Amino acid sequence: MIRFVQRVERIVMAVLVLLTLLLVVLSTVELAWIIAKGIVTSPSRLLQERELLNLFGFVLLVLIGVELLATVKAYLADSMVHVEVVLEVALIAIARKVIVLDVKDYEALQLVAMAFLVSALALAYFVARHQRTARSVGGGEPPA
Repeated sequence: MIRFVQRVERIVMAVLVLLTLLLVVLSTVELAWIIAKGIVTSPSRLLQERELLNLFGFVLLVLIGVELLATVKAYLADSMVHVEVVLEVALIAIARKVIVLDVKDYEALQLVAMAFLVSALALAYFVARHQRTARSVGGGEPPA
């Protein structure tokens, strides 16, 4: 029974990898098309602040897809979810949100909450990375 579940899990993960890969490729092509179309039709409009922020948001969205692929790849290699990679995806996602948001649309408390979320994710990433570094240098569990 356990082998059956493991096989199904591997098949599901393989399908997820293929679908995510397809999404990343299609998103990259779409981004290239948007940039090329913008350059050809109205190059001055492409360089407006709002358009640039939207393009950078799109780039970060593609990067999130790439990081999700890395997460699934790491899971397939080790059969475990790597916290660092998940935190990287979360940091990129919240960074994308912060980059493209219009401050006028949010109340001060919402902006403080986003700042707190970014800080908490950054701290969690730092701790996870520090723990991994301590384990790899020390050859085992980090000292207490």
